[in-house]
Amino acid sequence: MHNAQKQYELINQGDEGLESSSQLDKNYILHLYEDMLLGRNFEDMCAQMYYRGKMFGFVHLYNGQEAVSTGVIKAMRESDYVCSTYRDHVHALSKGVSPRAVMAELFGKETGCSRGRGGSMHIFSAPHNFLGGFAFIGEGIPVALGAAFQSLYKQQVLGSQSDLNVTAVFFGDGTSNNGQFFECLNMAVLWKLPVIFVIENNQWAIGMAHHRASSTPEIYKKAAAFGLPGIEVDGMDVLEVNSVAQKAIARARAGQGPTLIEALTYRFRGHSLADPDELRSKQEKEAWINRDPIKRLKSHILKSQIADEVTIDDINKKIKIQIDDAINFALTSPDPDTRDLYKYIFAD
Repeated sequence: MHNAQKQYELINQGDEGLESSSQLDKNYILHLYEDMLLGRNFEDMCAQMYYRGKMFGFVHLYNGQEAVSTGVIKAMRESDYVCSTYRDHVHALSKGVSPRAVMAELFGKETGCSRGRGGSMHIFSAPHNFLGGFAFIGEGIPVALGAAFQSLYKQQVLGSQSDLNVTAVFFGDGTSNNGQFFECLNMAVLWKLPVIFVIENNQWAIGMAHHRASSTPEIYKKAAAFGLPGIEVDGMDVLEVNSVAQKAIARARAGQGPTLIEALTYRFRGHSLADPDELRSKQEKEAWINRDPIKRLKSHILKSQIADEVTIDDINKKIKIQIDDAINFALTSPDPDTRDLYKYIFAD
């Protein structure tokens, strides 16, 4: 099916996907909602701080795509690995990196998760097995293969009795025509690596519409050439994403190899905060914004009587407190000492 037709169907399907999702524990659904809300509010505050001159360089926000990060990463274990892109703040939050540590990193402070040396595009946290954001497209895919390989090596060569750790690697539709993508798909299948390739198809690679850049707009179909499952999922439906991710993760952990997931989603802001976002039509943006994954899940929660408005308001207040705390922490944290200019360049 042509990509434009697929977009039309997604935009007009309403909340049917949420209604047909498998039954999940109510507390788990609220957990997913809270994680998405944290990501959205964090990014909104990033925009405010950027325009106030508290952040520098390029900052790429994740608004609109929260169902993909939450749906996949919250299906994983703490011991599993995640590789991100330059749009990495929310992936890190979903993986458990504290809002304080991420915000301080964006402010270039010593208390940041990369000691203020990485900034927006290089969020990293070894304790959380978050293997980093990467400034260039496709960089994280080979790194993810390395993480998946070491997990397999520990079990098959070193005799580890623990379960395989799974690695999820996120990247955009613009990356799916790059060499690393195809080479790593091939290698992952050859070695049956426990890795999940998650394509966040937000329809635009900077300023290029996806259907104009790829001879095969349906990216998930490319998996067939290498012999791994390719699955297309509504990336604006966190329950659908979570269901698909759980199956892919279970398959990888059982030693059955990789899965490719193409999540059809949309970024609500420009490519970066420096992008005036004049290339996309107003009608297109409004149509996708009407399918806001957070509002859709909230509607599902209320309609299904999973929780009431009071509970939703309590979650909103909790998130606001976390964001305010992260800002205060970043503002009051020390800058890196100039005497440490060459510190962390090499491993001790």
